[in-house]
Amino acid sequence: MMRLSAGAAERIRAEGERLYPSECCGLLLGGAAGEGVRTVLCALPIKNAREARERHHRFVIEADDFLRGERAARERGMDVVGVYHSHPDHPARPSDYDREHALPYYSYIIVAVEKGRAAELRSFVPAEDRSDFFREETEIITD
Repeated sequence: MMRLSAGAAERIRAEGERLYPSECCGLLLGGAAGEGVRTVLCALPIKNAREARERHHRFVIEADDFLRGERAARERGMDVVGVYHSHPDHPARPSDYDREHALPYYSYIIVAVEKGRAAELRSFVPAEDRSDFFREETEIITD
């Protein structure tokens, strides 16, 4: 289960709308809130490093940007607990590409952005072998 701050949820939606028709991406900062529960307090936008012609349906976070995100999390007393990205004009569910590139343990939030407007936001956790994603129950909490 994920407890997602309202501020982080709003930032993810806003980034999806701002970068439409490209995919936005970023890191989820927070920590464990108990057995099987993680709390996301901050959504940290990261530049989509995918080449321009592919950004409408793919994202890449470069290693240096990921490292900067980990440092930012530590400075705030948090950990990187996941990744978010948008699906422009596509449902908020993982693609085969998402599944193939997912890392175990992390949560993956996907926000659908339909014609420039943020819509459904869902969180998923990959199977350890990356064969599938499982929907993660998400509770929006007040900041």
